[in-house]
Amino acid sequence: MCRGRNAPGGRSNTHGVQPDKELSVTSDWSLRDRLKWLSSNKIIETEKRTSPHTTPFPSTEANNSGDRAMPTAFVVGLRPWRRNLKPWLPNRRIYRIGNKSTIASLLLACILCVYRKADVYVWGFKHPPFIDTFCSKFGIRLIRLEDGFVRSVYLGRQGVAPLSICFDETGIYFDPSRPSDLESIIQSYNFEADHALMERAERCLKQFIEQGFSKYNASPERDVLDIYGPKKGKRILVLGQVEGDMSLVKGLTHTIDNNELVRIAVRENPGAHIIYKPHPEVLHRTRTEPPQSDPNDVSDICQILEQDIALADAFATIDHVYTMTSLAGFEALVRGIKVTCLGAPFYAGWGATDDRQPVPRRTALRSPLEIFAAAYILYPRYFDIRSGRKVELEEALELLHRLRSSELRSGGAIAYEGVAEPHGHRRGNVP
Repeated sequence: MCRGRNAPGGRSNTHGVQPDKELSVTSDWSLRDRLKWLSSNKIIETEKRTSPHTTPFPSTEANNSGDRAMPTAFVVGLRPWRRNLKPWLPNRRIYRIGNKSTIASLLLACILCVYRKADVYVWGFKHPPFIDTFCSKFGIRLIRLEDGFVRSVYLGRQGVAPLSICFDETGIYFDPSRPSDLESIIQSYNFEADHALMERAERCLKQFIEQGFSKYNASPERDVLDIYGPKKGKRILVLGQVEGDMSLVKGLTHTIDNNELVRIAVRENPGAHIIYKPHPEVLHRTRTEPPQSDPNDVSDICQILEQDIALADAFATIDHVYTMTSLAGFEALVRGIKVTCLGAPFYAGWGATDDRQPVPRRTALRSPLEIFAAAYILYPRYFDIRSGRKVELEEALELLHRLRSSELRSGGAIAYEGVAEPHGHRRGNVP
């Protein structure tokens, strides 16, 4: 039986929860009553219907009788725009648990719903460390969420909602220490037999390259030849990342920073023109923690791109790309550029890249187009961020083209209700 603040027979403690030594899920409180009590005590939050302060997706909540029959989903500690998950999790009753909730509160909330086969959704690895073991022990599905590879015009840290999200029940694509749903698709899917898929992938990849798309698409078009200068020999592009990012923590067996990556490229390519492109979030100063290595420390051995340059433009005249685990390395690979990976991103280990960190599980040989089909078509989910309607990659690319064109015309970022606008930008209108 539940005990705690406002619970029958309960008394408050410093956490607002006083569970019995043995929690019974068959007490006289219904599941709905227990969740209502947890919500009223601010241990969890119920996903609300559309309001002036939420993303304007159509509500998918059912009436009271249908609502009670919905499967339950706990969403742990997501940033504000990520809380509006109704379109991504249809036909589920969603409860949000902030990272500030105590472990006892989270355990209590989950145990109350074990018999209802509740699912727990987390963003990458941003959750209390006990979550993995707890969900495994109690038979609760744990699904990790992460931005898809065609995300938006502006950066996620600028508060812009995504066009795509990856849902992974096995692991997550940037963690090579364990399998992931994406790795399983690349390893096991019969691409040769699925002619329709590969034709779709070829068309989408052609559009992706011709339109100069990337994961983020806010950088202005530039003639990089004016920046790079005349090409007199081999040209190497070194792709910087945010040091301390989870893709590096999980994707590298030995820690190196961006400057060391530059030095490796210089050592292995004597006489080549080395160009270092810092990560856009470092360039825009939207991520400064943990402290990042200083590009000026390698300015004597490379050219540093201090301008905001779109990846598609930065790849012009490049012969070879060096990266640790960056998605940008894959964007170079599908453009026919040789890629060296110091870590183990999802596209490494399949025979398409120069790999310095082996992943023994990855035994299939895959082409860049097959990896694209897996990562951009089979793995993520796409939604029209204006209506909440589920779409496929083709529609997402068309929407991204319209969004980018509209924002360039308006001189600012498209702002969706309930989603913060990037600093210094004004609203535009989607055609």
